[in-house]
Amino acid sequence: MLHVTNAEYVKDYCVRIEFNNSECGIANFSNVLNGTVFLPLREVAYSRSFRIEGNTVSWKNGADFAPEYLLQLVRSETGAEQTVTPESRSAGF
Repeated sequence: MLHVTNAEYVKDYCVRIEFNNSECGIANFSNVLNGTVFLPLREVAYSRSFRIEGNTVSWKNGADFAPEYLLQLVRSETGAEQTVTPESRSAGF
C-alpha cells in the first residue's frame, strides 16, 4: 500500500513528497484545487499548513489527496520517477 512518509513545503503550492516506495519529488497543487473542500487551499498561507495523516498529506479542514494521486502529480512534474537515495538527499533534492 502506497503512503506518504515525508512532506516539506517548497514554495507557493508546491510540496516535496517522499513515498514508502522510495520515490519522491515535487507535487504542484496550483492546478488541482477545485471543489469546495479545496477552496481554502487556494490561500498560500493555508496551503502551507498541511500534515501527514492517514498515510497522505492533509489539511485541518479535511482536504486531502490519495497517495496514488500525489504520486501521479509528482511524476507529471518530473516527467519520470525519482528515487530517493542518500546522494539525492544530500544534494538538496
